[in-house]
Amino acid sequence: MGRIANLSAAAILLVGLSACGSLNDAPRVPLENYTPKEIFDRGEFELSRSRPDDAAFYFGEVERLYPYSEWAKRGLIMQAFAFHRDQDYINSRSSAQRYLDFYPADEDAAYAQFLLALSYYDQIDEVGRDQGLTFQALQALRIVIERYPDSEYAQDAILKFDLAFDHLAAKEMEIGRYYLKRGHYAASIKRFRVVVEDFQTTSQTPEALHRLVEAYLSLGLDAEAQAAGAILGHNYQGTVWYEDSYALLTGQGLSIDVLGNNWLAQIYRQMIKGEWL
Repeated sequence: MGRIANLSAAAILLVGLSACGSLNDAPRVPLENYTPKEIFDRGEFELSRSRPDDAAFYFGEVERLYPYSEWAKRGLIMQAFAFHRDQDYINSRSSAQRYLDFYPADEDAAYAQFLLALSYYDQIDEVGRDQGLTFQALQALRIVIERYPDSEYAQDAILKFDLAFDHLAAKEMEIGRYYLKRGHYAASIKRFRVVVEDFQTTSQTPEALHRLVEAYLSLGLDAEAQAAGAILGHNYQGTVWYEDSYALLTGQGLSIDVLGNNWLAQIYRQMIKGEWL
């Protein structure tokens, strides 16, 4: 959608001149008297003036007045873009979804799906907030990646998917640290285990393993703490989290080793040693 994101200076000037010569009289002349191109051009003109809410109105009028034209299709995707630029995410999502419903095989369907995903992604708040929108963003981004793998939006969708996934892991870590600081070790272990098992590709995993070392040592479960330290040593030896875990374990006379058959020991043997049986 290069034509959307980067209107050339010449195009903007032409649109502006056209708009000033015709649709500036819109209060006196009904929009029905203008061609779909003229109304569409006015929408682009409003975008060039950083008035996306007005742009969305004109793009919507193209669809309303000329519903079966090629301009209606263009107006709908541009309306979704204009709403998104205006941070009106609900209406942007609605327009994008309507485009996908009406034109699922069109060349701009990938962009419509990407805009739909962004309508969730751009609302992801701080880690401390509810993460429902993060889940919805992940689902919508996954559709971009899987349904439109060759589109120009696939790589950006992958990057945003990874960031959103890391965001969810960070939420689990925040709750786990909360419980750990208050001595609720079993509850904290449950959260850190989710990160290790379900979010192991995120940047949160090394700290999760270290916090498991802390929590298990506090409970006197040395074998589990040692196994967490062993995984840290194998995969994240150059991190401060391994250094801190090593100091904790050796400070209590414990080695960085895998003993017993706890869940961490199983992960170590399966994922690192390749011992699945």
